Amino acid sequence: MSAEELLRVSNLKVYFTQTRGVLLRHGTGIVRAVDDVSFSLRRGETLGLVGESGSGKSSLGRAILQLRRPTSGSVLFEGVELTTLSGQRLRRLRRKTQMIFQDPYASLNPRMTVGRILAEPIRLHRLTSGAGVRRRVSELLHLVGLNPDFAHRYPHEFSGGQRQRIGIARALAVNPSLIVCDEPVSALDVSIRAQLINLLEDLQQRLQLTYLFIAHDLSVVRHISDVVAVMYLGKLVEVADSDDVYEDPLHPYTQALLSAVPIPDPDLERRRRRVRLEGDIPTALDPPSGCRFRTRCQYAQQRCSDEEPALVEVRSGHSVACHFWEQIAATRSAAMVKEVS
Repeated sequence: MSAEELLRVSNLKVYFTQTRGVLLRHGTGIVRAVDDVSFSLRRGETLGLVGESGSGKSSLGRAILQLRRPTSGSVLFEGVELTTLSGQRLRRLRRKTQMIFQDPYASLNPRMTVGRILAEPIRLHRLTSGAGVRRRVSELLHLVGLNPDFAHRYPHEFSGGQRQRIGIARALAVNPSLIVCDEPVSALDVSIRAQLINLLEDLQQRLQLTYLFIAHDLSVVRHISDVVAVMYLGKLVEVADSDDVYEDPLHPYTQALLSAVPIPDPDLERRRRRVRLEGDIPTALDPPSGCRFRTRCQYAQQRCSDEEPALVEVRSGHSVACHFWEQIAATRSAAMVKEVS
């Protein structure tokens, strides 16, 4: 790993055995939630991981933190292989890797006060004790924009946005280097989303944090991500700098996701060409052969069924997994010229 590289994921696979029955359970198939995923994340960077529900984003995030043990592959964090750690060695590393969960209602213990929720990881990792814990809890609440006096309240006394701020404070309690944000704003109103995105960006600058930001909404990811990785049915199909993905998407799935993002200009919104996907995302229990996106792709040919496309760098810092990306890019450019004229 280079000095700037904080995390490197190589050929990661997360498979689940689907079972049936109550008393006599037996396996009925293998769900390939994450299938041979590789990427790296530099220190202080935000990687936005996007895709539809069921694409494997959350499974990937949990496998990186070893909340779900991967089937195979490598997760190097600060040069240490996490997949081989267990017990106290893994617990010590977990202090540096934290998670913000999607549901601000289910992720907080309703029987504990906010103060106890924030104090628990501090005491668990023995960072301080006594009055030091209380001071740290007050600091955390102030850091996320909440009144330190709220430490004596219970989660049900807060709104969804306030609860998610508490979830962020809990992730920050042990001074992590990497935070996996698992769709942290998807359950919130649009105005509250903007506030929390701004808070996360501010905290990143102040505390030198690194984010893996998981979302299904590309409009949210654009404002916070340095690099965007697009995931479909357990596979990465496109990885590039944020500006490159939004200005010149090369994979037809990325183009479809972007076409669903509204444009504030009514004239442009009426004129632009929409990419509509037919059908639902296939099941990871029995993914299509070859390219997994081929069953919904308007450009699919026989080669897409016979041969799985590799994720390759086709331009500087821009990788795509598509056999016909050049032809698709040319077709898209011609369509954009026609729209403008």
